[in-house]
Amino acid sequence: MAAPESPADKAATAPKRPLIMRYAARSDVGRVRAKNDDSAYVGRHLAVVADGMGGHAGGDVASAATVLDMIHLDRDDYDVEAGEADTVLADEIQTANSLLSELVHMNPKLAGMGTTVTALLLAGGKLHFAHIGDSRAYRLRNGTFEQVSVDHTFVQRLIDEGRLRPEEAETHPHKNVLMRVLGDVDASPELDLDVLDVEPGERWLLCSDGLNYVAGHVVERTVRETKNLRECTEKLVDLTLEAGSPDNVTVVMVDIAEQTPDDVNTAAVEVIPAPETVTATAPAPPSGTPSAAPSGTPPTAPSGSAGSTYAGKTSENAAEEAGQGKESQPSTDPHLGEHLSAEVLREELSTRPHELVGAAASAAASGSIPSIAGRTVARRAATVLTHKAEPDKDEPDEYKPPVRHRRWLTISIAAAIVAVLGIGLWLGYAWTQTRYYIGEHDQRVAIFNGVSQRLGPIPLSTLETVTDIRMSDLPEFSQQRVRQTVPARDLYDAQRIVKNLQRTGTTAPADECLTPSPTPSASASATATATSRATSGAASRSKSATPTPTPTPSPSYCEGVK
Repeated sequence: MAAPESPADKAATAPKRPLIMRYAARSDVGRVRAKNDDSAYVGRHLAVVADGMGGHAGGDVASAATVLDMIHLDRDDYDVEAGEADTVLADEIQTANSLLSELVHMNPKLAGMGTTVTALLLAGGKLHFAHIGDSRAYRLRNGTFEQVSVDHTFVQRLIDEGRLRPEEAETHPHKNVLMRVLGDVDASPELDLDVLDVEPGERWLLCSDGLNYVAGHVVERTVRETKNLRECTEKLVDLTLEAGSPDNVTVVMVDIAEQTPDDVNTAAVEVIPAPETVTATAPAPPSGTPSAAPSGTPPTAPSGSAGSTYAGKTSENAAEEAGQGKESQPSTDPHLGEHLSAEVLREELSTRPHELVGAAASAAASGSIPSIAGRTVARRAATVLTHKAEPDKDEPDEYKPPVRHRRWLTISIAAAIVAVLGIGLWLGYAWTQTRYYIGEHDQRVAIFNGVSQRLGPIPLSTLETVTDIRMSDLPEFSQQRVRQTVPARDLYDAQRIVKNLQRTGTTAPADECLTPSPTPSASASATATATSRATSGAASRSKSATPTPTPTPSPSYCEGVK
């Protein structure tokens, strides 16, 4: 007779429960900034923090559009054997980058906007990590607290190359210069990607760089000693506010745990409409796991949370707001698009427990999200927000034309498509010939007419002028920028950039700032010039006490506005 199994043997042979995230999140505008450019989403399988840059030019638009574009990834039905989960996170971030570029193309007032992204996707028993910018991810596992992400900043590159000590980074004049971000700068940004083993009990902290104003050892002690996730987020944000908080701050806390039957039955959490500066809801239970609020109980913000945004249960007013998400005319506000997402977005969010904070929460609550002109409300909501196909309409097939008529119709449609493609290609080529850029030719600085890309074997640029400036005479940083090509608005602008290279060794005067403006004023001209510098080199942003850009003392760098 076989011996009965011991409890240890039963535990070893018992099937493993799927892993989920337990979470809490908070975002605050800070003590100085006028608006919150941070956004964050966290649910059972996805956590995302995005820190927008661009100041009044649309940092909130960039972070909100990116986060709202990624929320549909929060699910657990990925095809693990086919490796779907290994690529979906990176693919979606690239899609969000294309969306930002298209938004800038449709609305030039948003030029120069961008956002960082730090994301975790829990799928197939693995943790998929993606990162770009200077938001951070920390992990506490088996008693070890470490930073998993690497800052994509100029000073971090100097540290990696051994040219700067870590303790000197905080006082470096270019500590806020970003080398990589999402936005209209790079069509295919380079992401840090990794697939990590994950264990129940490990804890993650995702945060924007606003938390950097709290000492690292204080952050670590708070994460270690504060077991309650909600309380931990509150403490970290409050510590930032006590330090003066010149920047927005967003904190997401995640504990990896095994799913229980109670988790399956937990109701979803929706966003509650609120005033523009505050989106407050009932705080989650002490465990950090969101749950339904008592029926009819109005949501309240935790004490000391003025200026913060939270997520929680929807109220009856929210349901009424959801019914108002009907089609309407496109908005003329450069920061917000068509009022189209209230109904579709809330339907998407209501399918799962989650928290949505920051600029993304404000956009979701009001139903106003960054939109693309020329797209219908239904198509925009379906393809960009939820990535679901637009429903097909069942049309009665009462009459079938003769085959001959259909043949001519097919030929006509094909001819029309060919004609449209031909005209589009010709117009595209004609447009490229209105552009100029500075590049390298025969070891010298040269001006080119067109764009630096090729259409198959056909180059889209011609050599306009070869200057007397040798590449070897330029500083290394300027050599790199010229080799990557420096775009110019027209020939006069290109000649101006060449003169600056000849005079100062940089592509723009040191007294210019990056914030772009579409108005033809003198200050806007200086702003647009620095924007063209930012698009060819390192995207950057300033952590100054006010959102107004200020000139830097260095002739080689100009910081953008976050």
